[in-house]
Amino acid sequence: MNKEEIFSKVKEAFVKVLEHDNFQLTDTTTADDVDGWESITHMMIISEVEKSFGVKFKLMDLMNMNNVGDLIRTIESEL
Repeated sequence: MNKEEIFSKVKEAFVKVLEHDNFQLTDTTTADDVDGWESITHMMIISEVEKSFGVKFKLMDLMNMNNVGDLIRTIESEL
């Protein structure tokens, strides 16, 4: 799976949880950039991403994620 396919599936997870697509995902996107991305929805997004990719993130991986690029790189390393 290439980076564009991963980005697409990640965006689907965001849209499903946040119930809107009024945002642009890039490597540098953070919660401050996306309306509705808060602590509770963050965990829901992570759960949806794990389910979509059939992966389970380690606590240390989650703690080291600062933006969407970090999430994408973590997914790539798990696949």
